[in-house]
Amino acid sequence: MNDIDLVPIRRTTRGAARLTVIAGWAVVAIGLLHIAAIAPSAAWADWFDGSLRVLGEDWESIATFWALPGGLAVPVILLGLLMIRFGRQRQAIGLWFPVALLAWVSFCVWLIGPSGFMLVSVPVVLLVVAAVLDRKASVDRP
Repeated sequence: MNDIDLVPIRRTTRGAARLTVIAGWAVVAIGLLHIAAIAPSAAWADWFDGSLRVLGEDWESIATFWALPGGLAVPVILLGLLMIRFGRQRQAIGLWFPVALLAWVSFCVWLIGPSGFMLVSVPVVLLVVAAVLDRKASVDRP
């Protein structure tokens, strides 16, 4: 009836899981800091009145919209919460994930220069160390 082959979830070491949880909380904090830094300048009342649905010249308001509710802040927070869940369940994330994050952040920093994107280097380093610890432990296992 069910023709999907289930792949067992690979468990990671406690140390790697702990680092994954810490990295997840760091990502949540980055998302919340992003919202806190930009939210005061948001034109919420104008947005609720429909100003974004009308073609206008208020590019600052449009840019702020794309930096807040239309941007990546909420998905970044959700990603951090997912990382926390993975860490608490001792699920291995793998080295590809922090490498992809590093590539994205590097590209963004290259585009706009030093900014809050550089904060993502903290969870990237934590996840790289977690992946290395996990790989070392898997080599040491019989």
